[in-house]
This record gives sequence, C-alpha cells and structure tokens, in this order.
Amino acid sequence: MTAAAATATRYVSLLGLGFGDCGKGLFTDHLSGALGAHTVVRFNGGAQAGHNVVLADGRHHTFSQFGAGSFHADVGTLLASPVVVHPTALRVEEEALRRAGVNDAFSRLLVDARCRVTTPFHQAAGRLREWTRGSDAHGTCGVGVGETVRHALAAPDEALHYGDLPSPALALEKLQASRTTLLREFAHTAFSDADAAQELSVLQDESLAQRWLDAVAPCLAQSPPAGADRIAERLAQSGTVIFEGAQGVLLDEWRGFHPHTTWSTISTAAVEAVLRDAGIDAPVQHLGVLRSYLTRHGPGPLPTHDRALDARLREPHNADEGWQGVFRRGHPDAVLLRYALDAVGALDGLVVSHLDVVGGAGLHWCAGYRTEDAGRLTALPAGGVRDLAHQHALTQLLQGAEPIYEPHPIATAHAWVAHAEALSGLPVRFGAFGPTRETVRDRKHLP
Repeated sequence: MTAAAATATRYVSLLGLGFGDCGKGLFTDHLSGALGAHTVVRFNGGAQAGHNVVLADGRHHTFSQFGAGSFHADVGTLLASPVVVHPTALRVEEEALRRAGVNDAFSRLLVDARCRVTTPFHQAAGRLREWTRGSDAHGTCGVGVGETVRHALAAPDEALHYGDLPSPALALEKLQASRTTLLREFAHTAFSDADAAQELSVLQDESLAQRWLDAVAPCLAQSPPAGADRIAERLAQSGTVIFEGAQGVLLDEWRGFHPHTTWSTISTAAVEAVLRDAGIDAPVQHLGVLRSYLTRHGPGPLPTHDRALDARLREPHNADEGWQGVFRRGHPDAVLLRYALDAVGALDGLVVSHLDVVGGAGLHWCAGYRTEDAGRLTALPAGGVRDLAHQHALTQLLQGAEPIYEPHPIATAHAWVAHAEALSGLPVRFGAFGPTRETVRDRKHLP
C-alpha cells in the first residue's frame, strides 16, 4: 500500500521517554476519544505493562495487554507480532474490565498469530533466574516476558506462538519441550526459599501443560489468531490508529542501562516496522511521553532520586511491594531527556503528565552531572549499535553520578513546559493536570 492509499488513516504513536509510568495510558485514553481512534496497537513488550486509566466517575483500570483506549466504545486492540502474549492473563484482565463496565473487550481484540506466548514455565523460570542473581538482581515484573524472549532466541523450535495454540498436539509438544529445557537449566541450583521452591515445582509438574492449554481455550475461542491480511486490513481502515508503547526508552533492550532493562524495543522505528510489515507506507505522528518528574520502579540508576519527593508525591497506582520493587521519584533530568530523544528516534512533539504537581513539589531541573571518572557531563557518551558493554558502562557511570541542579525550583507548569521545549526543540502538544482525560489540555490551552 502506498502512502497516498493510506491518507484516510491517521497514525499516531506514544513513546515513553523515561523509565516507564509516564502517562501513556492517560494519553492513549484521551487521544482515542479526541481523535476518534478505531484501534490501539500494542507493538512491544507484553503483560508486564501497567498503564493506568482513571475515569471521571471514579472507575480505574491498569491496562496490561488490552489497549488503554478500551473505555471508548468501538476502539479495538491489536497485539502486533513483536508483543509477547500472556493468554491466561488476558482472561484475568478481561474479567477486570468487565467489572469496570467494558463487556466486549475480547470481541474487539486482534492477536497476531506470530506473537510469542508466555507460559507458566517462562514465568517460573524468569523468577528463579532473578532469585539466583541475589543482590545483583536486574529488576523484573515477574510475569515471564523477558524469559519468553530469551528462550525463543535460544531455542527457536520450542518457541510457542499464538497461532500454534489452536493445534493442541503441536502446542503441547512445544510446551513440554520448553518445560524440560527450562527445568534442566536449574537442575544444579539449590533454592532454600519456599517461594522459589514453589516456582521450581511449576517446572517439575508434567501435567501442567495440558491444564494450561485447557485454561487458554476460552481466550482462543473469543480471539482466535489473526493472519497478516486481517491485520493489514485493520491497520488500513479509515480513521485513527494509535500505537501505544510499553515501558520507556530508558528501559530499551539496546539503549537502556544494561542489565536493568526490558527485552523490548521502544522506538519510532519499531512502530514503523509494524506498518511496513502490513504493507503500509504512511507517515506517523510520533509523540514522546514524559512525566513532569522522573520515576523508576525497581533497581537501576536514577541519578536525581530524591527521598523527599518519594514522601511528597502521592502515587496511588504504583506500590513498593511485589516483583518490581520500590517505586522511586526523581527530579526532571536534562541529561536523560537528551539521551532519550536521541535513542527513540525523530519525534513530532511531546506530551506531559502530572503538570499539576509543578510549583508545589519543589522540582528542580538537573542540568548535568559530576562524575568521578568523566568529570562534569551534560550529555552521555555515545556508543556503538547494540553495544551492551557500552550500556553497562553507562549504568556504572550513572550509579555514581552527582546531579547538578538549576539554582531555582520550577515555579509553574508554564516554566516547566518552556524549559522542556527549549531543551528538546519540540513543542509540548498536550499536558495533563490530573489523572483523567478531562484534565488534558492541548497546546493552545496550556498555561
């Protein structure tokens, strides 16, 4: 399909520029209504995503696999082939959406047959692998996404895809092969922790594969695997398609700070690859998503972390418990913003959440770092393509970096926006002053 043939369809992407939790759910929900979207595309990550949408009437849902536009009638979800699908978690999330008033989420869902599938064995192995790291834990959500990707790369013939699931014999064969392979990897590891022993028992359970397939059957009945033609047809449908990124580019598998990253690519190129795969050559409006302050869930560098902000800034939907670990807050960081903009690809603008806290939170822009080895920095040193050794060196640099702050706190949302635009050279197209879509203002109405 040529660009001219696709002009009736508008494509917009939302790409996180931090460590996650920046407001992608809020802006997906807002733009789904404002732009009359018919489809939200998830193009990376998997069930570890947690995109919060709060409605004016108090309803709330943390979107994991379904698109965050689902509160709008007739807005469907497409899980494109880079996404790692967790079918039983889809069932759990669909039930939660029903309780929130969305009764037809499955009928609006398309799942690419090529999507890799997370199984109980991947979830258990991922958790066990993190346990073995001890104090060197990488940080995990504990849902098996990274383990699914790692295993698929290491043993492609054992990789289970969504399109395999309607063939019970093939699916069972791959499940048992995966279980055996993953169990073998922990054969010589002793686990004294009772929770770890329970995860190991999952890998030892020869009957679990069939029981899991039985549990997946209702998901398949309601959302069978979609072929390339059907996906291309949906993507070319007149109206608006929103690409909802998962995680943030500072967690990207290649450009994030190794090893505290996700097995997922967050970039403009990743969005455009989905369209090219569908035979669509059309422009995409790429928007970078920011919070007015930085956040990070779990281990890894956050140079501007401030315990005073942890205490001051309320976080109703991100707890410190669970696999992800402690939720930390940090001041806005010009160094990491420049890095994120370089890593994510060319953008058409920014959208910013949590502007309502600016002025009362005592936020300061971080202008640079003092480091023991590299001296004063206002930008991170460049590295090669897919150079994890360089990314690991950046991690070590950031762990010891001392932030250099602008002398005066950010007084107003207007001042925050002006500084971000000056740093990025990009317009702030939308800003949110609360958790609901009604608090989002476009550029003309920002203060």
